[in-house]
Amino acid sequence: LASFLQGQVKTFTVVPSPTPLNWRSLESAAFIEDTIKVAPRLEVRAGVRIESTNGWNEAHNRASNYLLLNGALQTDPRIGGSALTKNRALFLPEPRLGFAWDVTGKGTTAVRGGFGIYHGLLDTLDYRLDQAAPFNTTVSIKNTTVADLNITPGTTSGSAPPSGGLVSPSNVQTDIATPTTLSWTLAVERSLGANSAFTLRYVGSHSYHQILSVDQNEPIPTFQPDGTVFYPSGAPNANPQLANSTSWVSQGVGLYNALEVQVRRNLAKGLEFRGNYTFSKNLDDGSAWNTSVSGNTPAYVSFPLRPKWDWGPAATDVRHLASINALWDLPVGPGHLLLGNASPFVRTAAAGWSLGAIVIAQSGFPFSPQLGYNPTGNGDTRNPVRPSWNPDFHGSLYPRTPKQYFNPGAFITPASGTYGNVSRDALRGPGLSELDFSTLKNTRLNERLRLQFRAEFFNILNHTNLLTPNPVVFTSATSGFSPTAGVVTATSTTARQIQFGAKLIF
Repeated sequence: LASFLQGQVKTFTVVPSPTPLNWRSLESAAFIEDTIKVAPRLEVRAGVRIESTNGWNEAHNRASNYLLLNGALQTDPRIGGSALTKNRALFLPEPRLGFAWDVTGKGTTAVRGGFGIYHGLLDTLDYRLDQAAPFNTTVSIKNTTVADLNITPGTTSGSAPPSGGLVSPSNVQTDIATPTTLSWTLAVERSLGANSAFTLRYVGSHSYHQILSVDQNEPIPTFQPDGTVFYPSGAPNANPQLANSTSWVSQGVGLYNALEVQVRRNLAKGLEFRGNYTFSKNLDDGSAWNTSVSGNTPAYVSFPLRPKWDWGPAATDVRHLASINALWDLPVGPGHLLLGNASPFVRTAAAGWSLGAIVIAQSGFPFSPQLGYNPTGNGDTRNPVRPSWNPDFHGSLYPRTPKQYFNPGAFITPASGTYGNVSRDALRGPGLSELDFSTLKNTRLNERLRLQFRAEFFNILNHTNLLTPNPVVFTSATSGFSPTAGVVTATSTTARQIQFGAKLIF
């Protein structure tokens, strides 16, 4: 601990004197819907939902937020009853429309579809605004030691920035919009006999006003003739009196399209199963609001002046997903094919068994290769910069081994003061497959009492599913490839697990 306290800290963020805040927001909603029988075989359902809030307010007029003027954050935050200068959630109409059509009139083929608009009310803004000055000042100190911080939490002197420290703004867009999603679906369902059915479905959605995390106090870059961004060495922040910020803006966009296939058989002759397959593509320009939940994707927009440069696969983009689940009541015992006339003891022991299984297989999640240092010099070390593609690389990008899942030779370090040209979430991680198995035995003890026994085997084949590999390719501009680049250090699922259970049913 002593050696750590004497060590040099690249960037240290502290909140010297926290103050509890009392946020409040009044939300209301109304909904009206009607179902219309347009024709004997066509039904239409239409409705509208209206949502509203009175903004994001602090009970004691301590709502603090930073204003952006001419591209720069103001040094002193605006303080008042509301954190927003404009409430854009006062009236949020959400129309819905759906239909169901019996194509043949025999109940064997149906076409269903629908469209709706949905909003995600912003009821978590306190997560960001709780860290705003002057009530909860976040101070960023660079190139210092822990021992030299000299901060006493809760004291008056501790509320001022320590020597060499700058306030790190935590703010939201003062006229932030409500995240909105337009969703639509079209499905054809066809019966395959009395107990089976086949469904083909298209699902899509387009979202906008999604929340992105950006740094609104980076240095002002220059643009090269080829369109690349360059940060001059030692360039000051847009507002030199503030450190790099953590800001939420409603500029995110998303697009999802999927084709779903489903085959199902209801329980008949002791067998029930359902199979699903989804082929989809999920794109956006930001999938996380902060580093604690970013997982396999960057938490911040890489270049705040051009958020669309991060357009690419979303963190949840799984191109292929298939699952099959089945349940089979074994044909054993009275009234069945096997052991129907056996002795009472044998029938009791052999009858009432069911077998179940679930098979899951999916392609891997995307992730971004990263640098362990910041070549841009923009002062923000929280969001890893991506490398550049190596134009002379001709090998296999994916060796797919635990010690090297991707080949770091495919990348090179970008020039000082610039970003790399690899797009966000350009790599694809390991896929996943698993078989779960269960067996169930029902035994009737008397007319009113039944004993049920279960044995469940999760990942019964003990298949190893790898987690996303280490994405850091270079730890510095001169160190060469990181020895852990592409190394898988953990699994995404557990080893085989077995559990037993029993219960009395009466």
